[in-house]
Amino acid sequence: MPKQLSQEEIRVIEHKGTERPFTGKLNDHKAEGLYICKRCETPLYTSAHKFKSQCGWPSFDDQIVGAVKRVPDADGRRVEIICANCEGHLGHVFQGEYLTPKNLRHCVNSLSMNFIPIEKVEDPDSDAEIVVG
Repeated sequence: MPKQLSQEEIRVIEHKGTERPFTGKLNDHKAEGLYICKRCETPLYTSAHKFKSQCGWPSFDDQIVGAVKRVPDADGRRVEIICANCEGHLGHVFQGEYLTPKNLRHCVNSLSMNFIPIEKVEDPDSDAEIVVG
């Protein structure tokens, strides 16, 4: 069941908007844990996938297998990434920048994700406190 979203989250996730660079709560986030889809809570990325790209949005050089789907962007130049489960807009994927050995950057809106700290992920009986981005 989809989560209740704010107007700004709806603009980004459902209408394929973009948050302003360097404003998202998860951009400089460094804790270990799991990044999940804000709308459906599907796990998307781990903190091991995250790297600092200086682009203004959270960047990941890998994904949890099967969690993120690539589709042609409406502008015809970029590749959009969406949650494979609920098809909520995450951001865009870029290749050929050589920022990491994997040569891949998922550029993701903080508003599209929540974060679960590693200690909450490892304890299935805990009520995971989610960092809202």
